[in-house]
Amino acid sequence: MTTLPTVGAGAAPALGFAQGAGFLLRGARLWRTRPGLMLLGVVPALIVALLLAAVFVTLLFWVDDLVAWATPFADGWDAGVRTPLRFLLGLAVLAGAAMLAVVTFTGLTLAVGDPFYARIWAEVERSLGGEVPEAGVGWLRGARDGLVLVVLGALTGLCVFVVGLLPFVGAVLGAVLGLLVSGRLLAGELVSRPLEARGLDRRARAALMRRHRGAMLGFGISVQACFLVPLGGIAVMPAAVAGATYLAREALGSEPA
Repeated sequence: MTTLPTVGAGAAPALGFAQGAGFLLRGARLWRTRPGLMLLGVVPALIVALLLAAVFVTLLFWVDDLVAWATPFADGWDAGVRTPLRFLLGLAVLAGAAMLAVVTFTGLTLAVGDPFYARIWAEVERSLGGEVPEAGVGWLRGARDGLVLVVLGALTGLCVFVVGLLPFVGAVLGAVLGLLVSGRLLAGELVSRPLEARGLDRRARAALMRRHRGAMLGFGISVQACFLVPLGGIAVMPAAVAGATYLAREALGSEPA
């Protein structure tokens, strides 16, 4: 595996938040130039999205009963206090479920669709020129990493739910926290794959992403925001894979030789 050299004074500036968001737009342009390739990436995303949508709709129907069951202590409270409290808790549950669904969607889609996304990654690598890795991380490794992301997404959703229990401000704080943490997780998983294919070990990948943390956050939040739009994740997932490859190559290119 490869390690990165120490960043010196002559290194190029770290990539910023806006640049990170721009990589998603750059990846989306492949819909115009390579629509057939991008449609391949829609297949696993569509399957996973339909499954998660069914689960979320079920939760939507049962969220009132779930919140009432979780707050029996409020049964005897005045309705003017009990109703707003349970309404905010319901919002927190739905916000946590949405964050969980977004990260779970990415992890499951990457696990199921790794062969499809490997083709998109390889095409982006070829379009950028230079040395192109012969193979990615492999289907088994990709599936394992995707499932790890599912677990991390579950923990994020739990944290959002706990924060949402805070009176009055919990729902807003939980949503913001979920957006930031989930965005960073998404970016880390998507960008790690092209970096690992180029031989960077875990420590080197972490150092590179830490140096370009602004771009990682901008990219991840942009992807996450698109995933929150109905059906957005289906169309954006192939673009996110392509954008992550662009980001990885740009970040590597900014490092000193």
